[in-house]
Amino acid sequence: MASVDVVYEQVHFRHDPKWSVRLRPAEGGGPLLCVACAIEMMETAEMASVRKCFALSSISGVLKSSAGVLRELFRQDHRVTLHFIATLLGMLQSEEEAATVEKVDQGEGTPVDALVNVFVCFPTCAPSQTRQLYMRTNTFHPHHAHTNTERPVLVQLLQEFQNELPIHFVLDEVHKQLNCQLSVKRFLPTLNFLGNLLNAVPNVALSLLTQYVPLLDHLFTALVYPDEALRTSVVYAWQQLLQTSGDTGAQYLPVATRDRLCTLFLQTFSNASSAQLVKNCAGCSSVAGLQGSTSDAGRIRPFRFDGVAHRDARFRLCWFAAGVAHPTTGPSSAAPAEDSAAPPPATPGPSSMGPHLKDTAALKASWSAVAAQGLLWQLVRLEDAVSVLMSSSGSQPLSNANEDILTNNSQTLIQDQEQQPDDQSLLPLLLKKLLLSGDEMLQVASAKSIAAILVHSPSQYCALCIKADLSGFLFDRLASSSNEMLLWSVYSCLLLLTEEPLFFSQCHSVYGMDSLVRSLKEAVQLANLEVPKQGFLLLTEVLNRQPPSIHLFPSGSGFVAVSEAVKAGVSSSCLLVAAQAVKAATALFRVNHQPRPVQYQEVEGLIEAITSRLSELILPSSSHQRSTEEKRMSDSSSQTFRSKGFLLQALVCFQAACRLAEECASEPVLMKNPFTAPYKHSDGENPLGSLCLCLLRCCDSVWIPTVLKTIKGLPSAQMLEPLYSILGSQFVLLPSLMQQFANKLVSSGFYRLAVEHKALLCAGNRNPNLNASCCGFLQKLSMCLLFQSDPPCGSYQDFEEVENLLQCSLSSLCCHLSEWPSLLCEYQEPRAVQYCLVMILYLALKQGDRLLPDQAVFSSVMVLLQSVQEQGNCVLPRSVLRSALYLLAVTQDRSPSLDEAHLNYISKSLSSCQSFSSLYSHHPALLHFIWRYPELAELFGASVLELWLANKSQTDGRQNTADVQKGDDKRENQTQQQEPDLETSELLVLLEKNPKVILTLLDMAVGGEAPLAEHVLDVLRTLLLGQREFVADLCTSLRPALLQVLQRISVDNMANGLGQAHAAAAKSLPVVLKLLCLTQTSDPSSPSIYSNMEGVHFKLLYHVSSIGGMLKPTDTESLLPAFNFLQCCLSLSPAHSSDRAVSMLLSNSGLMDQLQTVISSSAAPSPPPSACPPLALLCCGHLLLSTLITLQGIHSAQVHKSIIWSLDTAVQRLFCQKRNTDNLMMVSYLRMLQALLDVDLASPLVCLSTGPGLVGPRPLEAEDGALYPLGSTGAQCLLTALSGLLMQKHELLLRTSVNCLSSLLGFLKRKNPASAKHAVCQPWSRFLLYCKLSSGEKGLLHPALLRFITLLLQHSSTAVPWEPDLLHVIDTVESTGIKELHREAARALRLLLTQIQSSVPVPTAAHKQRVRKLMESLGPQTSAENCSEGVSNVLHVGDVSLCLRSL
Repeated sequence: MASVDVVYEQVHFRHDPKWSVRLRPAEGGGPLLCVACAIEMMETAEMASVRKCFALSSISGVLKSSAGVLRELFRQDHRVTLHFIATLLGMLQSEEEAATVEKVDQGEGTPVDALVNVFVCFPTCAPSQTRQLYMRTNTFHPHHAHTNTERPVLVQLLQEFQNELPIHFVLDEVHKQLNCQLSVKRFLPTLNFLGNLLNAVPNVALSLLTQYVPLLDHLFTALVYPDEALRTSVVYAWQQLLQTSGDTGAQYLPVATRDRLCTLFLQTFSNASSAQLVKNCAGCSSVAGLQGSTSDAGRIRPFRFDGVAHRDARFRLCWFAAGVAHPTTGPSSAAPAEDSAAPPPATPGPSSMGPHLKDTAALKASWSAVAAQGLLWQLVRLEDAVSVLMSSSGSQPLSNANEDILTNNSQTLIQDQEQQPDDQSLLPLLLKKLLLSGDEMLQVASAKSIAAILVHSPSQYCALCIKADLSGFLFDRLASSSNEMLLWSVYSCLLLLTEEPLFFSQCHSVYGMDSLVRSLKEAVQLANLEVPKQGFLLLTEVLNRQPPSIHLFPSGSGFVAVSEAVKAGVSSSCLLVAAQAVKAATALFRVNHQPRPVQYQEVEGLIEAITSRLSELILPSSSHQRSTEEKRMSDSSSQTFRSKGFLLQALVCFQAACRLAEECASEPVLMKNPFTAPYKHSDGENPLGSLCLCLLRCCDSVWIPTVLKTIKGLPSAQMLEPLYSILGSQFVLLPSLMQQFANKLVSSGFYRLAVEHKALLCAGNRNPNLNASCCGFLQKLSMCLLFQSDPPCGSYQDFEEVENLLQCSLSSLCCHLSEWPSLLCEYQEPRAVQYCLVMILYLALKQGDRLLPDQAVFSSVMVLLQSVQEQGNCVLPRSVLRSALYLLAVTQDRSPSLDEAHLNYISKSLSSCQSFSSLYSHHPALLHFIWRYPELAELFGASVLELWLANKSQTDGRQNTADVQKGDDKRENQTQQQEPDLETSELLVLLEKNPKVILTLLDMAVGGEAPLAEHVLDVLRTLLLGQREFVADLCTSLRPALLQVLQRISVDNMANGLGQAHAAAAKSLPVVLKLLCLTQTSDPSSPSIYSNMEGVHFKLLYHVSSIGGMLKPTDTESLLPAFNFLQCCLSLSPAHSSDRAVSMLLSNSGLMDQLQTVISSSAAPSPPPSACPPLALLCCGHLLLSTLITLQGIHSAQVHKSIIWSLDTAVQRLFCQKRNTDNLMMVSYLRMLQALLDVDLASPLVCLSTGPGLVGPRPLEAEDGALYPLGSTGAQCLLTALSGLLMQKHELLLRTSVNCLSSLLGFLKRKNPASAKHAVCQPWSRFLLYCKLSSGEKGLLHPALLRFITLLLQHSSTAVPWEPDLLHVIDTVESTGIKELHREAARALRLLLTQIQSSVPVPTAAHKQRVRKLMESLGPQTSAENCSEGVSNVLHVGDVSLCLRSL
């Protein structure tokens, strides 16, 4: 074809060359085209149709490729152009030539070369025959719609010259042809041309509507003609006419014409039988048309509201979905804004288009294609046309001829329609018919049309559509399709239908919820994320508008399904979709949507899913980026803006979850599953509690940091309002955990944050909701802190008073912290706001948050107290006064001291309260503040000390006797040097500053109640035993005061009879005696105290012994400290200065009787529990008696009364009952035996009783007689018992066992030397030594073992061989080092080395040198006297004080 010229050979020579042009001259000469020849070909009736087609095809090709060339040819003579157009129009009159004009360029790839071959091979072929040949190669359907790339040559020519040719010329020719046609069926070519012309040249439409109204009558005439092809062309022409003219053309359309068109259209649509007619009516085209339409009329235009609000923002989506211009924005508003849920513009820039936006653009192109087709779509966009369409009844039955297009259900629908009343609207039935079709494009068109109808007047048409059951059909389509356009369309329709209450009252929402949930699960998997966004918007509206009386989820399975769908939406990669899913979750958390039982796990899962998304958000990071963030956030498409929007919506959702938990907690029926058997309920299974814990955990770890980071430097009222509401809800959900949570909030500065946010955002009655949330949070936080105050703040009335005060005052407190001092100092009535400030300052300061500088707080509170006192008739509430006192005390150190006037104000304020305990706060500053000023200490010093001690911690309780079983050197050091607790440390500091405090403490100990006295005693015990530098002065102050107390008690005893003292004195006596023991044993290292028993020391000893002798035997609580004091005094006093004390005690017969009673009770075989004295008293009795025995022997003091003591019982207990005897009791027995053995079991103070088990039968043998009253058997038993005790690891037992063994061996040596040597050399001693030497390096250098080896060597130089035993000890000492030994071990080692040098034959001189070097390295500091200096000689075991020097 490229080489064939387009010329008419018979006449071409007559034509001027200016009408010829050579095509493609750049390619070396192309075919020649003569316009004049082409015109004459068209005018020649005998010319073959194939040749005409070829000529027109060539012209069409030129118009497509080189329109400028052809335009220059026709511009040479305007008349030629008009003549050519008229010729082509005239060809439409005949059937053959009309087909020739229309079939040129029906599509790319038309076999033109084949047509040329046909023309060459058959030049004489008749026109009709040639047309038949061509029709076999390229079948033509004249009613097809044409696109820009497939237009007849006549339309192409008119489109090319539309700016140069008068439109009226063309329309006049068309009108003339329609008028001249005798048969309506002959309209088809002209109507096809008119439809294509309207599509190609939009300006024709407006002229046709305004100036050629009679021509429209021909269209109506053709529309009622029974020919389907003609109707298809007419519908297409009307559709193009309305579409290309736009809203402006609709205004010029006569009302009668429009109404007639609507009526005829409904009739045509209802009786349509061909597929193309149905598609032209419904607004759907072929797939190629949907994907290829790019006309301006079909393109979706950007949509802006320009500040116009129409019900709700979701209507913007539906306006777009319906394709209808917003009624208040004009014809240029047919697409949604970027910030709405509708797709963005069709061609977004590459920099701003994400993956999902590209998918949206593709979806939008398809929408544009659908919008460019269908007469129904064009009509429903017109509000008046919709009114006519919806009012038309279905009086004419529908045809069943289109069953090849629709599904089989269409026939059922038509039958139902025939049974409807005459006034039933026909259009909804037609739309349902489309929804039932199997063509998704028809379903999309139906949904779009429904949306367009509803948009015009939801109140008018929603009810009609719902009554026609369109909502049910729409829900069914959701369940059966995954097409993006269809889902979007149906979502939009249903979104509009939710405006009608009938939608919910007729349970359409219940019917369609399952379909909606299933479609959402499919939608979230689609590439285009705008579809699920629209779906979640629909779900949100349904959940929000559903009446509480109609439950959407009666069972848990439905709620689980919707929760899973929402969770999938929350996890979407698009934040806009996720944000809309969060909105749906917010609506889902309404209590009326909860099934029975409530699915707390699903709610918890949703909360965790939303919380997990917060870490992915792009939020502003710091205040220095504030300007940058403002610019970024102003762009609605920025990721920061979307992240902030998601966070805001997530906060609202979290707030809804907290509200749901509160409502469920208040309803017992919602807390647990009512269908669960009672025995299956367990304390560990608490789903509501688990949800509350999840809320608190997420709030604490994620939400609070995220929100604070977001609003840093730029607070937002929208975000802060739900945040403070969430924080307030936590105090209701989990009261048990609120103490720690409240402390964390305050320490994190939330008091400061809330106050500053109120001042910044709520001043001037702005943001009332934020103000209410802040006030609620501050009130709950303050009340929680107030409840946990230590000690509790006042009574229930005080709490209620504070709560009312906060509730009334917080809302008006909208000022910055810097303004608080001036607000406190101003005189104002009422003072509620000032009181509220004091309470907040107090509670914040208690948690370490100093809202204001200390000096500002101190001066402001002082001014407030002064103002209240000067007012006279005003009394501070107790809780406010308590807070003010605390603030003054804590801030005093950084503020100036108070003068007399200010102290007077404080005293009057504190005195106005009946009980100081209600004003007390357990804080060291308050203790020091009261005692800092004598005026306050005189009035309130004793009270504050009493309250301080009453709140003393009891974590460091006293050791009991059972602790001795676990004692070792480390434990003894801890007992002697235990660190005091906070209360005691503060009292120590106070005592150093103000010594008068000790007298107040002593009065409390003597005259106070038992618990308080015990607290004082604990404090003084810690002070005396733990603070060496303070003990001398403290004891000096205490002894005279204690002596006066004892004297007073003695007088009371004498006046009321022995043992009949007043109750107060009886109660205070144990405490006084215990305190006296502490003073005696607190500083045993000072020799001056015990150098002589004169002065106050002897007087104390005298009064204690006198009182002890007058006590009842059952008064063990006083006897124990009395015995303990007496034995400590004697044990700690040097032997040369204790003669007077011993004589005085031995002459006290009452005391001896008490001692006899106690000692006798221990000798009873099995005394009753009521008659048995405490174990500690028995131990003290033995220790006192042993000390008296020793000192009586030293001073040869006169004995007035002897004590009977059972020797066989003591030996029996040590020998056979060690496991059943307390360790401390065994220590006292060993000390008693040691004292008796030292005096050879013969003391005038003790009368020993023995038995045949010790001395054997009478007459006694020589050995038994020599060892009487112990006897040989008793000595052997005692040796065995002591050997067994040496295997123990108890420090006191080891110490006393070695000392007792030393006394026993000395006794044996004095009475029977052979027995002593035999005891040392027996195999048991060797086995015991072997075991101890094999116990390791630590055990080898133990003082008890070293002392035991020394004893063996003292009584037999060969009892311990040099090698390997003694050499092993020497090696161990050298490897360990002398410096590593403590004093007592070094002393024992010195004694051992001395004994080795004196009695052991050392084999070599080298060994002797080693022993000598060790002695020299020990030095003189290891002597007995030096070892006792600087080391505590008293060990306190419970209530018993043990003098280590005497053990």
